[in-house]
Amino acid sequence: MRTGRIQCAPFIFFSVEGDFLNTELLEQAKDRVTSIPVLINMVSKRVRQLNAGFRPYVRPEDPNEDRVDTALREIAQGKIIAELDFSAED
Repeated sequence: MRTGRIQCAPFIFFSVEGDFLNTELLEQAKDRVTSIPVLINMVSKRVRQLNAGFRPYVRPEDPNEDRVDTALREIAQGKIIAELDFSAED
């Protein structure tokens, strides 16, 4: 099984207007990654990768599936994990 790793910088927040993601997928991803800031970082970095042409680790459910939903499904299915480095000096 292929697994992607995304290094996350803690505590990056962003806000979005409107309803643009599948809340069921969000809940499934939150079951895997309980830290909301880490989950936000994982999703945003993965969406940037998908926008840059990286191939998804899961098949899109439809050709027009939003990349945020794809990233959430990858996380929910355990295809992407967070790798946190607490040894880095400030």
